[in-house]
Amino acid sequence: MRLSQLCSTFLALQGCPDGLSSPEVLPLLPDSTSGPSGASNEPRGRRAALPCPAFPSLTPSFVYLKMGETSRAAGPGLPSSPSPPPRSPRSACSPAPPLGKGPGGDIAGHLTFPLLSVTLLVSFGSSMLYGYNLAVVNSPAEHIKAFYNATWSQRFGHGLAPGPLTLLYALTVSIFALGGLLGSLLVGLLVEQYGRNGALSRSALLVLLAGGFMGFSRELGSPEMVIVGRAITGLHSGICLSVVPLYLGEIAPKNLRGFLGLMPSIFICLGVFSAQVLGLPELLGKDRFWPLFLSVVVVPASLQLLLLHCFPESPRYLLIERNDVCGATKALQRFLGTPDVQDVMQEMREEQRALSCMEMVSVWQLLRERSLRWQTLSVAVLNAGMQLSGIDAIWFYTNTIFENAGIPASQIPYTTMGTGAIEVVAGLIGCFTIERVGRRPLIITGFCAMGVCSAGITISLLLQAALPWMRYVSVACVVGIIAGFCMGPAGVPFLMTAELFMQSHRPAAYIVGGSLNWLCNFTVGFIFPFLQMSAGAFCYLVFCGVCLLVALYVYLVIPETKNKTFMEISHIFATRRSVLSAPAHLIGMMKLDGYGTLESSSLEGSGSSLP
Repeated sequence: MRLSQLCSTFLALQGCPDGLSSPEVLPLLPDSTSGPSGASNEPRGRRAALPCPAFPSLTPSFVYLKMGETSRAAGPGLPSSPSPPPRSPRSACSPAPPLGKGPGGDIAGHLTFPLLSVTLLVSFGSSMLYGYNLAVVNSPAEHIKAFYNATWSQRFGHGLAPGPLTLLYALTVSIFALGGLLGSLLVGLLVEQYGRNGALSRSALLVLLAGGFMGFSRELGSPEMVIVGRAITGLHSGICLSVVPLYLGEIAPKNLRGFLGLMPSIFICLGVFSAQVLGLPELLGKDRFWPLFLSVVVVPASLQLLLLHCFPESPRYLLIERNDVCGATKALQRFLGTPDVQDVMQEMREEQRALSCMEMVSVWQLLRERSLRWQTLSVAVLNAGMQLSGIDAIWFYTNTIFENAGIPASQIPYTTMGTGAIEVVAGLIGCFTIERVGRRPLIITGFCAMGVCSAGITISLLLQAALPWMRYVSVACVVGIIAGFCMGPAGVPFLMTAELFMQSHRPAAYIVGGSLNWLCNFTVGFIFPFLQMSAGAFCYLVFCGVCLLVALYVYLVIPETKNKTFMEISHIFATRRSVLSAPAHLIGMMKLDGYGTLESSSLEGSGSSLP
């Protein structure tokens, strides 16, 4: 191995500034492996590493000893044997000794105040707004329709017919999803340009703009401002719904990735619950308060805008994409609450080395990459199934569903609020059990429960004319759908999108998953009122079929990712591809490269090689 490569590798492992460890900026020095005559056995013009300021006594022999390789500097004729690496002083940006390890030698992390604080902040300032905006149009629906009708009458001298009025209100509801679709398409550009933290901070400005549009819409007599405001809130949610789990997945230790990754889903449920509580007639549910009701979102967004800059950027983004060793080390030390981050840095460096020859891929490149087809298909199934499960129909039209079930109008707001409380409890159960039971059981159980309850709604609506008590079964099934969703499908798809891909493919994967998520969200929100009018109670059987099919796919295809690094998860899928494509007697004998894809290599005990 070349001396320059050894020096560069050593300095990189010690975390010296890039300007000192990068071969591109090192001056030409004589080769230490030259013979007595000064002739080198290697091409001239190689770049040798200069000593790091933190290691003034660094010599070639020290490098060979430090790297544990044969000590060629000891001179010819001496026996070559590996030597233990001596301890050396650390620079300000270098990692300290290894982080504590858990059972089996895995890197163990614990929940620190900065980790918990930034998780709560982005969940409150971004994820909660998604849940709030999903449910906020439910209780003031009649007030908004009355405003649209009155404005139309003032402009044109006559009111809107029921059909066009329903269409206009359905556009108000579903335009949120179209904005989300656009936002999800911008995720890759934003996180590459501004980072994860920076993208979240800048997106908060969109909420302030949207709140102004919706808050002054009635004063200015403009239904268009309500629709534009809803579209902008959707744009914000489309960005944050992908960036928040991306950010949390990259800063969390692997043993806390599930817990922190599901925290946003709890706040999504809290957002829905907040909208249901504030929509009560005693609070903001009256006709004169609905513009304020829609624009309350500016409060959490303002708090995030003020405080998020106090927390560091994602260490993985800093190291792998920006090659900022010092910044990544400091961010890790801040998030983990300890200077002992060497093992975490080493794990990230392994991923960086695996991706050293790869650029950030585009969506088109991701879709064409055969080695990742199962990961890409899994993300598509999870995100599309999440919305086609019918949860948005439940959230958008809860009052209408309860009204059709025979619940008295005076009791509907309180019944709806009760379902919101159950959402929060179910989300907490999922969050605190995911690291114990894993991702697969939560998502399979959640989708199965939703499918059974969707069929139950159909049965109860068909029988409630003959059996009045079936209306309570209908309410129980709605509660079951919401609880099943919040326990697993609400957050696990976003978490698994981060886990199934490496750093170079992760933004493109979020674009694919987010686009499908929002497209299906728009489809359900726009079509459900008409589907309900045409199919009646049988419309819920469509959602039942989708839920059961997604649960079956997860059971058959997606592996468990609990307590596994991103590299290990990639290897699992590579092994699965080998099982599907290789002869049975070759299974388990395949060599994987650093990214987890199959190499053309010889097999042990066989003269053949894999394609």
